[in-house]
Amino acid sequence: MTPHQYCQDKAATGGSSFYYSFLFLDPARRRAITALYAFCREVDDTVDECRDPALAHARLEWWRQEIARVFTGEATHPVGLALQDVRGHAELSRERLFEIIDGMAMDLQHSRYPDFPALQDYCYHVASTVGLLAAVIFGYDDARTLKYAHDLGIALQLTNIIRDVGEDARRGRIYLPGDELQRFDVPVADLHAARYSDNFRALMAFQAERAESFYERAFDSLPTADRKRQRPGLIMATIYRSLLREIARDGFLVLDRRTSLTPLRKVWLAGLTWLKG
Repeated sequence: MTPHQYCQDKAATGGSSFYYSFLFLDPARRRAITALYAFCREVDDTVDECRDPALAHARLEWWRQEIARVFTGEATHPVGLALQDVRGHAELSRERLFEIIDGMAMDLQHSRYPDFPALQDYCYHVASTVGLLAAVIFGYDDARTLKYAHDLGIALQLTNIIRDVGEDARRGRIYLPGDELQRFDVPVADLHAARYSDNFRALMAFQAERAESFYERAFDSLPTADRKRQRPGLIMATIYRSLLREIARDGFLVLDRRTSLTPLRKVWLAGLTWLKG
């Protein structure tokens, strides 16, 4: 199995909406974004699947060293070899790849966030960095496209947080800002017990409104000249925003179930967004 086949298998079996966003890319860009996605999956799995924090930290440090090797032509892991192969074409930033690892390490250091600024910093590291790298892979001329990529990353991560509130709580992680839980009078115990209330629904509506505002900020920042090349990100936005709105229509039933869109619907949304340009 070649490094790029390894990354392709990682993307295809992940079940992520990310996969549908690059179905229409040319082969070179598809290889680059697939390698980036596989890297994100590897370091995310390192944190989620390793119960020993010390071992997880050690594995993340190994990945930090592997990224350094990518930029000296000495990578050893299939994902590292794939990134090494595409980095010249994709102009990948070593610093942003390191920031992704830093974001994963934050999950080992923090299980709660006191306020939105702290949460936004986390979202930057685990999502905006990926959006910024992806924007470079897709190509852009106007620097405002990087603002679009940054804000879209925040929007996508906030959508993830809303979708996964119950699942994250069962893992001992609360990504809803602590001061907002207090403001809406939602005890953390309610999240652990999957206890719904009017207060909880009001809190989640507030989170959804914030996510919507980041989608709008992202779209407002994207220059028309770069829109066509940035269509893969717009596909992601369409799929995730559709998911967010479905969750809201269902009354934010996110404590005891996981809302998802069918693969067929994702393909349909991807194709529609691509054709709209």
